[in-house]
Amino acid sequence: MKLDVLAFGVHPDDVELSCSGVLLIEKSQGRKTGVIDLTRGELGTRGTAETRTEEAAVASEILGLSIRENLDMADGFFQNDEAHQRKIITAIRSYQPDIVLCNALEDRHPDHGRSAKLVEDAAFLSGLRKIETYSNGEPQQAWRPKYVLHYIQDRYMQPDFVIDITPVFEAKLASIQAYQTQFFTQQVSANEPETYISTPGFLDSIIYRAKMFGKMIGVEYAEGFVSKKTVGLQHLNQLILKNT
Repeated sequence: MKLDVLAFGVHPDDVELSCSGVLLIEKSQGRKTGVIDLTRGELGTRGTAETRTEEAAVASEILGLSIRENLDMADGFFQNDEAHQRKIITAIRSYQPDIVLCNALEDRHPDHGRSAKLVEDAAFLSGLRKIETYSNGEPQQAWRPKYVLHYIQDRYMQPDFVIDITPVFEAKLASIQAYQTQFFTQQVSANEPETYISTPGFLDSIIYRAKMFGKMIGVEYAEGFVSKKTVGLQHLNQLILKNT
């Protein structure tokens, strides 16, 4: 299955927190979207790898994804080396996305930046035909995404561009709240230790960030992205024309 947009997250819930609004917008435009989680988030203080998998399935339904896979890399200990790059190259060649979304280049959690560089490097190498990979025993064709875009996570980064997600913002929140073991809920919080992301104020920060990015372009909510490659427009009418 060829995808239009493939989002990578090092932990289940990274994508939901950071770029699920754009995935929902793309889905509403008839494009095929998917998510690949690198790890099962097994080192997380709250919940388990099994509960994270169940929660990711619920979130996937909300997002209307065409595919979601987990590469079973070691949470906290994966490396940007050939073995891990080949796993991502195989995934990219399997789904041939035009656009790849991935973790922030630098962030509070060290896995995020390491994952960003891993996916970025693998996306380039995926276009080299002399690197051989196989799927179901069959050789894969080389494929390089047109864009690798980094979403913004905990630490603020100046976005290169932002995308209006106002029409789908409530669905974005629902996909985040599918991770009941990770974020604040009355049912789970009493039985699990409090963490940085489980406080009631953490979800507020996600909302405020989306409002801030939205304000930049004169809409209610938006998500921001960083691109090392210059982003091109085909027409000026692709710009949001609002007074800001």
